[in-house]
Amino acid sequence: MPATLAFDVYGTLIDTTGIVTALEKLVGDASGPFSDLWRSKQLEYSFRRGLMQNYQDFSVCTRHALDFCCETFQVELCGADRNSLLEAYRYLPAFKDARQGLERLKTTGCRLFAFSNGKPDDVRNLMQHAGIAHYLEGVVSTDEIKSFKPNPAVYAHFLRQAGACGADAWLISGNPFDVIGAISAGMRGAWVKRAPQAVFDPWEIQPTLTVGSILELCDVLEFAD
Repeated sequence: MPATLAFDVYGTLIDTTGIVTALEKLVGDASGPFSDLWRSKQLEYSFRRGLMQNYQDFSVCTRHALDFCCETFQVELCGADRNSLLEAYRYLPAFKDARQGLERLKTTGCRLFAFSNGKPDDVRNLMQHAGIAHYLEGVVSTDEIKSFKPNPAVYAHFLRQAGACGADAWLISGNPFDVIGAISAGMRGAWVKRAPQAVFDPWEIQPTLTVGSILELCDVLEFAD
């Protein structure tokens, strides 16, 4: 049976730092730190809502994280500017290696899926805009069970939707928490270490594979079994 690959979207296929260009026009030199904090709080809010079982979709987490950043950096944005930033988040670019990497993996017979905290339509539109939707067999969203990664239920949901079993399924992610969550739930996990200084959480769970880009996956997966 061909391997089933669940690709995390934000931070793995899609470059969340692409928002910096839009931020530069509004917050100037603070755009880099602002972007980093926005992403960090977006994830934190999803974790907290998952634990609290007080679900709001990922776009709400994104909006609340933006509000937090504005308060932190003491930036006053009008409603139109806030909406333009949130809209820009819906059209972020793919990482440069994503298209070629997915194309190579597709030729191996692997089944490729997007697996995201984002709402299904948002993820499909994002993949389409980034020019990589046609490489994917489908989109699986945690929104479908009203929870977030790394709740083990969301990985079980992915396996059901993809018709796969944990032994044949890989979670591919640039986010260590996601890789740990997937392995803990019975899948295998590949960490995409996109920055030399990136650190994987020093837990008892380590990645099945570590690669520097999506392009490396095709060659490395051949020897993973």
